Amino acid sequence: MTALMDAVISPELFCDVFDAAPDGILLVDQAGRILRANAAMQRLSGHPAQQLQGQPLGMLLPAYLRDKHEQLVRNFFCRKQTRPMRAVAQLEIHRSDGSSVPVDIALGFLQLDGQEVAAAFIRDISDLRRLQEDMRHHAAHDSLTGLLNRWMFTQHLDQAVMRAQRIGRPMALLLLDVNDFKLINDSYGHSVGDQVLVEVARRLRAGLRAVDVLGRLGGDEFIVLLPDLWEVAQAQQVAAKLHRLLAAPWQLQGYAITVEASIGIACAPHDAQDGQTLMRYADMAMYEAKRQRHAQGVYYQPRMNRELQERKRLHDRLQRALEQGELQLHYQPQVDVVSGQIIGAEALLRWTDAELGVIAPDRFIPVAVSTGLIFPLGQWVLETACRQIARWLAQGLELRVSVNLSAQQFRQPQLAGLLQQTLARYAIPARLLELEITETEAMSDAEEARQVMQQLQALGVGIALDDFGTGYSSLAYLRLLPVSRLKIDRAFIGSIHTRPEDARLVQAVIALAHTLGLPVVAEGVEQPVQLEFLRLHRCEVYQGWLFSKAVPAATLGQLLLLQQAGQAQTLP
Repeated sequence: MTALMDAVISPELFCDVFDAAPDGILLVDQAGRILRANAAMQRLSGHPAQQLQGQPLGMLLPAYLRDKHEQLVRNFFCRKQTRPMRAVAQLEIHRSDGSSVPVDIALGFLQLDGQEVAAAFIRDISDLRRLQEDMRHHAAHDSLTGLLNRWMFTQHLDQAVMRAQRIGRPMALLLLDVNDFKLINDSYGHSVGDQVLVEVARRLRAGLRAVDVLGRLGGDEFIVLLPDLWEVAQAQQVAAKLHRLLAAPWQLQGYAITVEASIGIACAPHDAQDGQTLMRYADMAMYEAKRQRHAQGVYYQPRMNRELQERKRLHDRLQRALEQGELQLHYQPQVDVVSGQIIGAEALLRWTDAELGVIAPDRFIPVAVSTGLIFPLGQWVLETACRQIARWLAQGLELRVSVNLSAQQFRQPQLAGLLQQTLARYAIPARLLELEITETEAMSDAEEARQVMQQLQALGVGIALDDFGTGYSSLAYLRLLPVSRLKIDRAFIGSIHTRPEDARLVQAVIALAHTLGLPVVAEGVEQPVQLEFLRLHRCEVYQGWLFSKAVPAATLGQLLLLQQAGQAQTLP
């Protein structure tokens, strides 16, 4: 190209170079008329040579540029400055069929037949422009669903918040999380999971106005911007509509798929005056909706922020307590109904914080579950219980200890391996360890529970089905689960002497367990009349404050030694 610029060449060489060039070339005289066009330029413009020759160069330009271009040609010949490619932005030429082609252009001079002419080298940059557009699109959109990504959505959000403040009309932000999406991935595979997300995006888009903005934050989280509302109550109506659209079942690769979402709502300028805070508040409301499970949409409330700060403080203090060895296990004796002898104990976690005081498990366990701290916490409980079993064995005391497993622990794939390593580390018989899983968790996926329980049973540990009677067990599955014992929930035991229906229920559970060949443990026994009822109906074991609350290991050890010496007594 530069060899042609400002050069004098032979006509033969010029023709060869001119027609072989891959870029379009136009030779233009000082009046702006086209003298010659090479083959590439003819293809690019759609005009044959005879239609171009002698015509003003402006014929290839948009109409609004033609008058200005004539002056540019005159200035160009006066100054005679060459110009390289990429010096002009957003230039297009018009083709013969009326379409436009984005081009780049370089300019120079040469001598042709004794006169000085301008040489315009014109390059089709359609592929480059498409690549740039694709890059801009991918930078702003989610590659799977085509929705706006987090970055681009926040640009729309910031503008909407400012508009809401300016015009005095509210806007709302809806944050949606697909419930149990991991279960879909695990059950059907990630390809089906991806198609579910695409379908969720399609249904959400179908339920929104043209002015509404829909984005995907990542994973199974979607976000909706509702600008220019008349009242914030409209947001709840939209949330309910989206909830219904998502809940409608559909067939996907032969599977019947049903999706439910948790939706959190935050509004501006009522809740927050900036987009970042609004997203944080919508996220809090979404987690509140997830806790309520079937709520169609939950509005942010200031208490949620306070509760979040409290949970964060609990998490930080709990993590410190775990690292600093400030947690304790207490043990509640499990007692033979007939003999009154201690035959086991349930390990219960206790925490007294230097700043927060005594903190009940029902306050800090949910925090551990929601933050993932339940895994190291659960392993600490297992380790501590096994270590204590080993210490009692060293004293000549053999006692079975029950440890509660969270749903997250129960589902972790490496559970059996971790348990086997722990038992080996403390060299204790597996039969002295019993794991408790709630009936509700076991029956949420009975087949998965059966497989996990079989792995645990193969190690030799016992498995107790906890809180029995509070869930919805299928007897068909229950008889297949390798369970060692059933535990009747304290909610029923506490009222067996005042509510005949609860007494009948407890009696039926005991009879059912015996039919399945399973012993029964009754929790929460606090009064002699309750113990007498259990004895009458042949319940094997009980635990509760009637005999003892949960006590430190040393206290229970002393009681076991007294029992071994024939001097057993109940604890206050």
